[in-house]
Amino acid sequence: MDGKSLDITQDKLEQLKAILPEAFSEGKVDWEKLRLALGEDVAIQDERYVLNWAGKGDAFRALQTPTTATLAPDKAESVNFEDTEHIFIEGENLEVLKILQKSYYGKVKMIYIDPPYNTGSDSFVYPDKFSESREEYLQRIQAKDDEGYVLKDGQFRQNSKDSGHYHSNWLSMMYPRLFLARNLLSEDGLIFINIDDNEVHNLTILMNEVFGEDNFIAKIVWEKRYTRNNDAKLMSSVIDYILLYRKSSSVDVIREARTEKANSIYSNPDNDERGDWTSVSYVSQRTKAQRPNLSYSIKNPYTGRLVTHPTNAWKYSKEQNEQHAKEKRLYWGAEGGHKYPRLKKFLSEQTDGMVMVNLWKYKETGTVDDGTKEVDSLLGKDVFDYPKPTSLIKRMIKIIKEDSPIILDFFAGSGTTAQAVLELNKEDGKTRKFICVQYPEETANKTEAKRVGYTDIAAISKDRIRKFIEHKKEENPMFAGQNQDLGFKVFKTKPSNFKLWRGDGIENEEALAQQLTLLEDPTRPGVSEEDMLFELLLKAGYPLTAQVVKREIGESHYFLVDGELVLALSALDQDIVADILSVKPQQVICLDALFGEDDPLKTNTQLQLKDAGIVFSSI
Repeated sequence: MDGKSLDITQDKLEQLKAILPEAFSEGKVDWEKLRLALGEDVAIQDERYVLNWAGKGDAFRALQTPTTATLAPDKAESVNFEDTEHIFIEGENLEVLKILQKSYYGKVKMIYIDPPYNTGSDSFVYPDKFSESREEYLQRIQAKDDEGYVLKDGQFRQNSKDSGHYHSNWLSMMYPRLFLARNLLSEDGLIFINIDDNEVHNLTILMNEVFGEDNFIAKIVWEKRYTRNNDAKLMSSVIDYILLYRKSSSVDVIREARTEKANSIYSNPDNDERGDWTSVSYVSQRTKAQRPNLSYSIKNPYTGRLVTHPTNAWKYSKEQNEQHAKEKRLYWGAEGGHKYPRLKKFLSEQTDGMVMVNLWKYKETGTVDDGTKEVDSLLGKDVFDYPKPTSLIKRMIKIIKEDSPIILDFFAGSGTTAQAVLELNKEDGKTRKFICVQYPEETANKTEAKRVGYTDIAAISKDRIRKFIEHKKEENPMFAGQNQDLGFKVFKTKPSNFKLWRGDGIENEEALAQQLTLLEDPTRPGVSEEDMLFELLLKAGYPLTAQVVKREIGESHYFLVDGELVLALSALDQDIVADILSVKPQQVICLDALFGEDDPLKTNTQLQLKDAGIVFSSI
């Protein structure tokens, strides 16, 4: 309220900063980064404060390149598929994040990831050459032989420290994933990222670029173990870091859930009718010179003496002090013997939780040894190395106060996040939902995981979730009867179920004729109706847990999604159209092939739906 009219320029800058925080550096627009964000090729040359690396332009293009891929349900690997709202997605996480953009944009309350630490032995996907075709790329890195047969997974590559682009490769892997993850976060969402000394410095700068420096909250130090490694040559690390960022300034207060240890300092030695309390100092750290308005005399009711501090001010104003005295909140000791008053804080009033600290000790948060024991108890010894403990993830999740938030982990690993969500829901009765993403990275030869039959990391993660659910049911049969969501839907990435029309590369009549055949039937051979259902549901912007009702009309049927969207994928006649009109959806999508050569049916359907104010699309 400075008396001036709206600063239009500053308002526009704030809007741009909210949309493209990566285009700002030190509070000002970085024009080259803005052009990069908008898809232009830019050579970054000026000397200024900026995080730059070999391949950054390719990383921009990686996130800007759209995907036509989709997710297909796998009910055989799921648990309670029809009723659960938990989701496990098997696939490469960059592609999955792109697939989820329409359906989950701004809907995720919290993201936790434990990405590769870039220790020199990690394997991960990072952008490579973008001038070549996918087939050329796969063959160049020997994913396919000269005859086109797949030799190995060509996306996962070990990022050795011998590489001249060692840090650059890691940054190119992280950047597009973080950018897309930010899109999925709600405006009041939080993201936690585990990391160690190898890349914490680069990750902090990268997060400042993607989320904006103003949205940095903390670099939390987690005491991951409490004993030193005597085999270490230079230093034994007993800590990891957790970077915490918010999506926007909508998050202005964060409180942790109260613990038994925190509550143990409260008692009621004077039988105060308001219950247990503790006391805090009334003396400010500020001097009288710094806070002259907070310097005044306070009367000790026991001695009648007026008290002032010789050097410091009080924490509270004179008016607040008078209110505290009236409410009998000033504590002068059992017999009034304290030199200065203390302020009573009642446990019953501490409903918002505790202020967070950036040191998470092992006794309160758990260790990697605890995580290992949890996995060993479910899957057997030595199946997965260094999993995070559920107590660590639960501490993060408890900060979210909503009853039914979506928690996303796109480096799911052994599935710790999924187990943490299920455990917390059991403890407090809330209905949190997890979305976990894990690539089916092949387990290494001669490992215990391979020996006992786990062919890839995704298989380990899924089996851990299944066995945790089974264990809880066996441990307590009532667990299943407490209205708990004890299941998860499994989805796997796959190419689109629909053939793609290409207008480029048509060099002759034969190529044109081949493309024209795509118009006859847009679906790929062997595609199931259910696969098409989930692809269209996602691409229409509906979540994977949307309510889908199969409405049967005679011997035919169609699907009604959340009472708003109709998908007709196997049949369409006048009776079905009449029923669709009766349920009054907002939109109808159908396969054009369902009309066959019945042009009058198609025309009448379009007109009837248009008259009813229903959006109609055919594929």
